[in-house]
Amino acid sequence: MKIKSIILSLAVIMFAFTACDDTKKKEEEAAKMEQMKMEEAKAEQMKMEEEAEKMRKDMEANSIAGKAMANPNYSTLVSALKTANLAQTFMEKGEYTVFAPTNDAFNKVPKAKMDELMKPENEAKLQNLLKYHVVSGEWNAAALVKAINENKNKYSVTTLQGENLTFSLKGDKVMVKDAKGNIATVADADMDASNGIIHGIDTVLMPKN
Repeated sequence: MKIKSIILSLAVIMFAFTACDDTKKKEEEAAKMEQMKMEEAKAEQMKMEEEAEKMRKDMEANSIAGKAMANPNYSTLVSALKTANLAQTFMEKGEYTVFAPTNDAFNKVPKAKMDELMKPENEAKLQNLLKYHVVSGEWNAAALVKAINENKNKYSVTTLQGENLTFSLKGDKVMVKDAKGNIATVADADMDASNGIIHGIDTVLMPKN
């Protein structure tokens, strides 16, 4: 009986050890599975973040500010946008139409006036000037010409700055009149961007205020 009891006890002990060993293996396998899932989720998250970052960079490169930065004819405008802390604004989502003065257009402005506007303490004035060149919504050349023709060769729109620009046609050219009576010609129309349209103009537009 004693031998049977001993054998039985040993069997129970061995069974207990086997059961513990199986439980441990299952726990280790479950932990490995959990670790794999976490790593897969992390890899997927990183992939999504990389794709989002690529999309953001692509959008910025094709934005109004990005297109201007890539075109040497608008380097003065880009410099002004950066000084006025508006460059990032025109890289973000939105629908804008920008009447962008070329470098030659800025060269017509007295140097002393431009130097004054580019000073840090005059950021608000510079923003005011630059926003006067921007209209909400996308206005391609065809839409502008249509609006001008439907309004007896005189069509006004309100800029982001708050004052109006008046458009007319002179032959096949779109002309832009500012609040002070200066007239610019749209020389380079319909440059598409991810957040709007750029029309290059040959004169800097001046608001009243």
